[in-house]
Amino acid sequence: MCTILIAYGMLADHPLVVLANRDEYYERPTLSAGYWEDHPEIYAGRDLIGGGTWMGVTTGGRFAAVTNYREPAAAGMRSRGELVAEFLKSNVDCNQFLRSIEGRADEYSPFNLLVGDLSPDRRSLQYFSNRSSDPVVLSSGIYGLSNHLLDTPWPKVANGKEHLTAMIVDGGLDRTRSFEILADETQADDSNLPSTGISYDAEKALSAIFIKTPGYGTRCSTVLSFDNDGSWEFEEKVFV
Repeated sequence: MCTILIAYGMLADHPLVVLANRDEYYERPTLSAGYWEDHPEIYAGRDLIGGGTWMGVTTGGRFAAVTNYREPAAAGMRSRGELVAEFLKSNVDCNQFLRSIEGRADEYSPFNLLVGDLSPDRRSLQYFSNRSSDPVVLSSGIYGLSNHLLDTPWPKVANGKEHLTAMIVDGGLDRTRSFEILADETQADDSNLPSTGISYDAEKALSAIFIKTPGYGTRCSTVLSFDNDGSWEFEEKVFV
């Protein structure tokens, strides 16, 4: 998962709206979003190598998603998708969960993790990265996350937040418009490209919200919205 755009506490009828693209190697075996046979309360895609997921929800109103933090030289022993699955399987509050993984965060490759509980009596959304410090409790607002820390103003993050904000101002959640935001293939100008230790060509290709390269790119787009009672609607478009 490489681009996540969030509207939290910005709409009266949808306390959380998430627009997300999952970017991955095309050859990595994956299941599309659905209820898990071994944990039927979880609705998510599934990585068939690591066993976890990049983004998911539960029937009880929990949400989690992960992106990698781009640091080519760093590699952990465990799949980052385990963290999403672990939170969705648990019933502890968001902060307790994030505190519980701080001591073993270096077992994973660099990551950004979002966890939320949208049930009415526990509503919370929090963020943690093993490339920053303490977990962060998010207040109402528009957020963007890619492959650096939360709200790092990479062009695709800044552009995505701008488009999401405009949609919210124009009247709220529009699923057709949401998928159009996620389909943006505009690449950053050279003067605004991040510098993360990869080649120019790779940096350029990965600077778009929707990525297309011969072996790697956006494999699915997801629009997720929660209602005030913790129920949700999860729509996924799969491309590869």
